Amino acid sequence: MVSTNDSTADNDCVFSRRSHHRSGGGGCSRGNWSVMNIATMVLGFMLFWPLGLVILFWIISGRDVRDIPDAIKQKWSDMFGSSQRRASFHGYSNSENAVFDEFQQTQFDRISEIKEEIKNRARSFGDFRANARRRAQEKEFQDFMSSNPDQHDD
Repeated sequence: MVSTNDSTADNDCVFSRRSHHRSGGGGCSRGNWSVMNIATMVLGFMLFWPLGLVILFWIISGRDVRDIPDAIKQKWSDMFGSSQRRASFHGYSNSENAVFDEFQQTQFDRISEIKEEIKNRARSFGDFRANARRRAQEKEFQDFMSSNPDQHDD
C-alpha cells in the first residue's frame, strides 16, 4: 500500500535534484538525472556500451558527469603517484640532472597549487553570486509585499 506521503517524498526528491544537481542533490539516493547527464549516458551507450554503463552507475550514485574527468585524474595520480607526473610533465623526460628535475617538479607543484586555488576561488565566487541573487530576490519580494498590503491578505 502506497501512502500519499511517499508521492510527496518523490516530488521533493525530483525538485531537489533539479535545483541542486551540481551540488550533489538534496539528499536523494535515486541519482542525478539532469538533462546533460541523461544525454551523456545515451551518447556513452551509443559509442561503447560499457562506457554508457559506467556513466549510468555514476549518475545513479548521485554524481554529475562533469565531475568524471576530475575523478579520473585523481584516481590516476593516486595509482601512479608523483614519479609518473615528473616523467610526463608536459612531455619533458628526465634530464639526468637531479637539481634541474627537482626545480622542474617544484615549479609544477607550485602551478598545481595555484590552479587549485583558482578553482576554489571560482567556486567561492559562484556561491557568493548565488547568495547575492537570492538576497536580491528576497528584497524584491519584500518590497513587493510591502508596496501591496491589501492584495496579499486573501
